[in-house]
Amino acid sequence: MNVFSPQVRFSVLDRSLTLRGEHPASALRHAVAFAREVERLGYSRFWVAEHHSVPGVAGSAPTVLAAAVAAATERIRVGTGGVMLPNHQPLVVAEQFGVLEALYPGRIDMGVGRSVGFTDGIRAALGRDKDAAEDFPERLAELLGYFLGTQDAHPGVHARPAEGLRPAPFVLATGAGAAYAAAAGVPLVVAAAIGEERMLRAIERYRTAFRPSTWAARPYVVLAGTVAVADTAEAADDLLLPEAWAAAYSRTRGTFPPLIPAEEIRAAALTARERDHLDAARRDRIAGTAQTVAADLAALFARTDADEFLVTTSSHDRIGRADSARRLAELVGIAPRIGAGATR
Repeated sequence: MNVFSPQVRFSVLDRSLTLRGEHPASALRHAVAFAREVERLGYSRFWVAEHHSVPGVAGSAPTVLAAAVAAATERIRVGTGGVMLPNHQPLVVAEQFGVLEALYPGRIDMGVGRSVGFTDGIRAALGRDKDAAEDFPERLAELLGYFLGTQDAHPGVHARPAEGLRPAPFVLATGAGAAYAAAAGVPLVVAAAIGEERMLRAIERYRTAFRPSTWAARPYVVLAGTVAVADTAEAADDLLLPEAWAAAYSRTRGTFPPLIPAEEIRAAALTARERDHLDAARRDRIAGTAQTVAADLAALFARTDADEFLVTTSSHDRIGRADSARRLAELVGIAPRIGAGATR
């Protein structure tokens, strides 16, 4: 069953979440193994994320993890969703992606975002403050300029081997960030979880203000969202419940923990506050049987006219997660192209 245009791409974002009792190294190895499976299934990209000092997240160095993923795969595009530019000097980011693009030409995506460290302690350790995101447009221009050989923030400074290379840039943003992506002429990644109205407003702002550039001739919108496909609605919900509970836990206790099994969460006696946060964490996601997910995705694409969907399916049940990725690939029509040698 394929109700989607072959021009629509589907990709995967892996946040390298840990399971209770699991060493972070195991979660990272699972991320690399999952990338190989995602490539086999026909997805276009595999991205990894940046988080610092989070007990339940192993992915703290996305360019390093992206290098491991690229080395373990053959064709799928590999990148970051994203490197938080306020946390790093643009020169260093350019050098890192320059090395990746030099080693894996034509396969590297450079997704960057505007977020800063979550706590005062993390921001201090990174040498940043709460206002570090305010100069994002200048940092983005400097970063892109290192590849084009046009940056003028630091005369005489060149990013080796980045200059002249072209990893594909993306900006993860909402609000003003969508305007920054439009001004730079690069693709936009917007999270469906920010809510329908904000999502549509960000996309419209981006498309209206977009300026063609060396990087993109037209606006390109990637929707990012949580998806799970299973035999039943309850089974799909069980796949996503552990991450939703971890998010609710972080709202009530201040730390995002490793994932625990869905059955433990269902059996727990939750407070009203915990239940409210859990319900909030379960909104704006797409989960259910193939028929339900197909209808929900088709409606979302009809409302947004997006070019691509970036799927996240973090779960305590990694076998179920892989099965969900397979079901989705079959549902949206990318899996049958595996044997046809199609460009991914």
